[in-house]
Amino acid sequence: MSETAVHQQIQSEIEKNPVVLFMKGTPVFPQCGFSARVVQILSHMGVPFHGVNVLADQGIREGIKAFSNWPTIPQLYVKGEFIGGCDIVTEMFQSGELSTLLDEKGVAHQAAA
Repeated sequence: MSETAVHQQIQSEIEKNPVVLFMKGTPVFPQCGFSARVVQILSHMGVPFHGVNVLADQGIREGIKAFSNWPTIPQLYVKGEFIGGCDIVTEMFQSGELSTLLDEKGVAHQAAA
């Protein structure tokens, strides 16, 4: 698949899903600790999200890094906006910023506490 096609596929996933996590593995079976941590946070908050398993497609795995200009996986997108990886999502969750962001973006979730 060409780089353009990969970017179009990534853009399509981001546009059709309010919350998308590009991750190693699936939400039910994460295959790295960092992906598992973000899944745990989103699940704890009751955030409905779509997981994209980058291990299933090498083009997506490399393409998402170029797309976001971010070198690591997982990568979280909310309403089309790149939020960050595991460290950033964890910090935002702990500080309450993630809950505020979800409120601002109109994404349903439970209180973070």
